[in-house]
Amino acid sequence: MPELRRDPIVGRWVIISTERGGRPQDVSMPSAPLPSASMCPFCPGQERLTPKEILAYRPHASEPDSPNWTVRVIPNKFPALHVEGDMGREGLGLYDRMNGIGAHEVIIETPNHKEHLADLPANRVEDVLWAYRDRILDLKKDLRLRYILIFKNQGATAGATLEHSHSQLIALPVVPTSVLEEIDGCRQHFQQKERCIYCDILRQESTEGTRVVLENPEFVCLTPYAPRFPFEMWILPKRHAGYFEECQRTQFEFLAPMLGEALRRMDTVLARPAYNFILHSSPLHEKTGDYYHWHIEIIPKLTQVAGFEWGTGFYINPVSPEEAAKALRDAEI
Repeated sequence: MPELRRDPIVGRWVIISTERGGRPQDVSMPSAPLPSASMCPFCPGQERLTPKEILAYRPHASEPDSPNWTVRVIPNKFPALHVEGDMGREGLGLYDRMNGIGAHEVIIETPNHKEHLADLPANRVEDVLWAYRDRILDLKKDLRLRYILIFKNQGATAGATLEHSHSQLIALPVVPTSVLEEIDGCRQHFQQKERCIYCDILRQESTEGTRVVLENPEFVCLTPYAPRFPFEMWILPKRHAGYFEECQRTQFEFLAPMLGEALRRMDTVLARPAYNFILHSSPLHEKTGDYYHWHIEIIPKLTQVAGFEWGTGFYINPVSPEEAAKALRDAEI
């Protein structure tokens, strides 16, 4: 059973999950290529190599754990956390711990081993977004869970251990410290001005335009004013909303093409880099909807986080967000 341990100084929780030691990339730098399609457990016809599916979208009725799917969700074979068991919260003198209760799932975005999320047509990207929403709504019923993070590691240097395009979901029994800090910043702004800070950012960025990459009736894609990483992008809904899972169909119809185009522009400008994609949404059962605003962050892996960044929390970014936005806007895709 994994466990969560709390750092008593900064309040940060750490997952101790020795079972994931079965993944060589967790204890050493990757030195071999990622598995090919012939060995890939995520490819159609190889369903027996994965845990039983939790959810699958199929254009035609077929048996679970069989081919002919377009999106498939499975438990992670090497989970960081487990659904089964009790919380087991306890204090050990100065320290706090609990059992590693949660969920760890994989969303396989396409049956085609060579396709990336950026390659999919908008209706297929929309299916991936619906899968995210369906899984959040299902896991939200478990009151032990307090936060769900959906993220994507594309490429070995971004943390992927399989080449086949996929994203992951981890449901946690605690709200991460970094999320609490972000929410606290939003709360302070709201208390002072009675407005959402992300809504204020949207208004200013849409007026200035220099950091806007894409815009449609429902969403804006921009490079943030103070990005940690070169070519970092945010996608924000124009309608104020704290919870991704409360999106309506019309919003997904506009989000899917914007997400796909943002990724294709990044691929064109940066020659298909490794990247991380993170979905930021409100904690599951806390009332943050008045002042928090869900959004997506896309972070190409172009620089390394090294001693200065770890020691200070400062980031050195060699590309201004204005230059990055112009290059992304001007890209011919």
